[in-house]
Amino acid sequence: MKRRSIITSALLFSLSLSVTYGCSKSTDPVEPAYTPQIGDVKLGFSAWPGWFPWQVAQDKEIFQANKIGVNLKWFDNYNDSIAALNAGTIDANSQTLGDTINSIASGKDIVIVLINDNSTGNDKIIIGEHIKSVKDLKGKKVAAEEGTVDHFLLVQALKKVGMTIKDIQFVPLETSKAADAFAAGQVDAAAVFAPFTTKALKRPGSRELFSSKDFPGSISDHLVFTRKFVNEHPEKVQAVVNSWFATIDHINVGKNRDEADAIMAKRAGVKMAEYKDYLDGTKIFSLEENLEAFKSGKDNTYLSTAAVNAGNFLFENGLIKTKVDTSKLFDDRFIKAYAAKVKSRS
Repeated sequence: MKRRSIITSALLFSLSLSVTYGCSKSTDPVEPAYTPQIGDVKLGFSAWPGWFPWQVAQDKEIFQANKIGVNLKWFDNYNDSIAALNAGTIDANSQTLGDTINSIASGKDIVIVLINDNSTGNDKIIIGEHIKSVKDLKGKKVAAEEGTVDHFLLVQALKKVGMTIKDIQFVPLETSKAADAFAAGQVDAAAVFAPFTTKALKRPGSRELFSSKDFPGSISDHLVFTRKFVNEHPEKVQAVVNSWFATIDHINVGKNRDEADAIMAKRAGVKMAEYKDYLDGTKIFSLEENLEAFKSGKDNTYLSTAAVNAGNFLFENGLIKTKVDTSKLFDDRFIKAYAAKVKSRS
């Protein structure tokens, strides 16, 4: 759906006022409608199924319905979106827990306000036909993007069978290039995430060896703001959070599902059938699941514990130089405020 420009909206509003005053004798003042400004929030996202709903929010004008103007910025390279948030050229980004902790370790002050999803299979270790088990990776070339959740997944898979990253020939490649290298037969295995899994699996005889479904809660994805923006514009953060939940509600209405999937498949650059294959591999978190995950708990389904474990992984593998304090990383006031709003309606 083509979005109306601010100028067009203003003109239509002016015309509507003219009609109202021409047809009514009332002299009561008319409160002007809020016109979202495109630059209210600069929000980044990239190729991951749990983040494609942002495209639905834009195309279906859900941001505007929640009185917030969002400059939605697409990044072909996920790492570029993280760099943009760290540099302050965007206000918010969708990114993983591990990458957020990595940024904190480098001195950035950012805040997680929302869980978009957990990976439940869309992060995969894909192997060639000559490999039968994780142990068969010993001495083999395995490509993954260093420091990412897929690197983390690979390390966890190796650890489970008593191996370490030193037991393989680790080939550090950006995720898209890792998928390309595997598809071309240049490496024996690749740890990649959807939609790049589709590209990797085009190699004849390839298959999934391991995936994030084997480690529940270990790979979570979030809406992250700079703390400066949260402190200065909490009402805008709230509007974006509200828009996210409104978008998920919109998608889950039966009659909207196919249209929403078509929007997300187009953004992913894959066919509808391929996109539907991703649905079971990403668990979009409901409001209730967000509220629960922000509480304290002893396993990775709780953010506080998952953050400690992710921080330890990064430190132990030399990906960050010092351990980080994640106690101030999470801010659940916005999901709580949305929950209170929903409750007041019922």
